[in-house]
Amino acid sequence: MRIAIITENFLPKLDGVTRTLARLLEHLQANGHHALLLGPESGMAEYAGAQVVGTAGLPFPFYPELKFNFFRPLFVRRLSEFRPDVIHLVDPVILGASGLAAARFFNTPIVSSYHTNLAAYCEHFGFSLLTVPMLVYNRFMHNQCNLTFCPSRSTATMLRKQGFENLRIWPRGVDATLFRPERRSADLRADWLKGRSEPDQKVILLYVGRISWEKNLQLLMQAYREMDHSRCHLVMVGDGPAHAEIQQALADVPVTFTGYLTGQELATAYASADVFAFPSYTETFGQVVLEAMASGLPVVGLQAEGVRDLVEHEQTGLLLDAQDLAHEQQVLAYREHLTRLTLEQQTRHMMSDAALTEAHRHTWHEAMEQLVQGYRDVVDEARLRSDSLITTAA
Repeated sequence: MRIAIITENFLPKLDGVTRTLARLLEHLQANGHHALLLGPESGMAEYAGAQVVGTAGLPFPFYPELKFNFFRPLFVRRLSEFRPDVIHLVDPVILGASGLAAARFFNTPIVSSYHTNLAAYCEHFGFSLLTVPMLVYNRFMHNQCNLTFCPSRSTATMLRKQGFENLRIWPRGVDATLFRPERRSADLRADWLKGRSEPDQKVILLYVGRISWEKNLQLLMQAYREMDHSRCHLVMVGDGPAHAEIQQALADVPVTFTGYLTGQELATAYASADVFAFPSYTETFGQVVLEAMASGLPVVGLQAEGVRDLVEHEQTGLLLDAQDLAHEQQVLAYREHLTRLTLEQQTRHMMSDAALTEAHRHTWHEAMEQLVQGYRDVVDEARLRSDSLITTAA
């Protein structure tokens, strides 16, 4: 098949969306498909055999790492030359709207994938007046497509309640050859602790992700400040707009900030920790949660969309149901979860084994083949409609 992907977000930006798209392009190349990617300027002309064509854009006011990307006339020429069997819109906003029009012009089947809850981000960043319009716009865009793929059942349930149609699950996978407990490093643990104690005398609490307020990091910060720091140490992997502010706020407690890590460095960081602390409630899947589980880490998170599809409370981690709790109660309950896994070594080990078993059920090949089957389905349906029209006309 020939697949054209139009995305608002791509490498070199590192997040769950861009990493998933990179995996998709690699899968398409390995299985004999041809791909074209149209998106923001990336500095690349090709990735995994796919031609990459970029464009300029303006940053979102509430999420500057995402942009309003402009559809270039060159995109139309590339689509015409490529002659795709299907067009895939990734988190369609501005560029996606133009892609939708182009698909209609070329009479090409079209699918979309939902990755980011932009309506929730509007609320979180203080643009609450945009929350409902963003939801309405997102629903309109996705409902124009033959299929909308979302990464988890909880996200699909939420979207269905909000009027999204033609939903199908496109799950995610994990590279178990990269993310595995055997990468645990005593040297890295010692470096994190900087000689303050022996590498195995403290429980390492790990956060991996964007260091930004929409990840609900205030909850983790406040819970950790009130813990016994002679028993635990927090490591935060990632970067983002709140990095300097959070670093300053935690200056008087033991914390290690590593910045962005990728590849084997990231895998070693996961495996060298003991508990994965992930307070976010805006995830549609939680790729970092799956990577942590594949590294043998129990998860302390929230009963929230995406995360609860991966983590089973009291089995592979501890999940806080924060829906009806005041903020002070949330901090207390989250601290209690972190403290429990800090003190209960046997519980940590039991949950570590269960997390590892669960993570191994999620493979990238199976996840990508579910998406490819969706491509095939909409292409076959379009051909059947075309054949029916020809027969009727005859």
